[in-house]
Amino acid sequence: MSQSHFLKAAKRAIKIEIEAVEALHQRLGAEFELACRSILDTKGRVIVTGMGKSGHIGKKIAASLASTGTPAFFIHPGEAVHGDLGMVTDSDIIIAISNSGSNSEIIQILPSIKRRGIPIIAFTGNSTSPLAQHALVVLNTGVAQEACPLNLAPTASTTVTLVMGDALTVALLEARGFTAEDFALSHPGGRLGRTLLTRVEDIMQTNDALPLVQSGSNVAQALTEMTKKSLGMTGIVNRQGFLIGVYTDGDLRRTLSQTIQINDEIIDTHMTKAPKSIQAGALAATAVKFMQDHNINGLFVVDTEHRPVGAFNMLNVLHAGLG
Repeated sequence: MSQSHFLKAAKRAIKIEIEAVEALHQRLGAEFELACRSILDTKGRVIVTGMGKSGHIGKKIAASLASTGTPAFFIHPGEAVHGDLGMVTDSDIIIAISNSGSNSEIIQILPSIKRRGIPIIAFTGNSTSPLAQHALVVLNTGVAQEACPLNLAPTASTTVTLVMGDALTVALLEARGFTAEDFALSHPGGRLGRTLLTRVEDIMQTNDALPLVQSGSNVAQALTEMTKKSLGMTGIVNRQGFLIGVYTDGDLRRTLSQTIQINDEIIDTHMTKAPKSIQAGALAATAVKFMQDHNINGLFVVDTEHRPVGAFNMLNVLHAGLG
């Protein structure tokens, strides 16, 4: 096989799947809306089931629903007929996936589900199949042809089923008013979760690690404090404890370029007055953008009365996995 043949086959498969998804887009209508309303009205969970390739797609659909505010899990139909139906409650709703609508394992569990009055949403390409006849809602996932040249291997049909699942997930997500922070709560171990959940108070240095000197201190004392606390800066506070200035490594370089005695120079003369600051409850991601926008490497954290309660720099951000 030549390279051109590989590309030709790949592009043909992609074209068939694009056309299948476009056909799905055109026919989506009232049944889809009914499926969404039925799930939103469900007091229990969404149970997704499917066999073979449909099962693989079903697992992804269940995972997407669960991570976006719709409690869901996947149950294998082969295990369901041997006891796993006990995990399903009468307040749940079932999404059953079968392109033919006649999968034997799914057909076996339908009578039990129907007797319990559990509603079924069918993802199927056959609207007259046994699965469709048992369903409250039938979502048509049929395709004109598979991308497989033998028209046998589930390809376009599984793509359309996955897209239908994603469409359902997104529609429900929006209907529930699901937010980025809600998403992060379901993904606390990922980068997005850390970005959206980590707040300034989680990364800042406090108490004895907070670099501060009193107004009226000399530059040498400020330098000692900066070196000891390793943030590349120190805050300057007045007698009332309010933050009135900041002195950074950059300020130090500018100071040392002058002909002065650091033991004699008062820090107030060389500090940056009215420094930028942030509050502890702010998102760390917001703080990072604030620092980037103002081209600064560190920030003091202040309370509502502008007293310093913490400080951090970009190294703290990197250690928190946010950089």
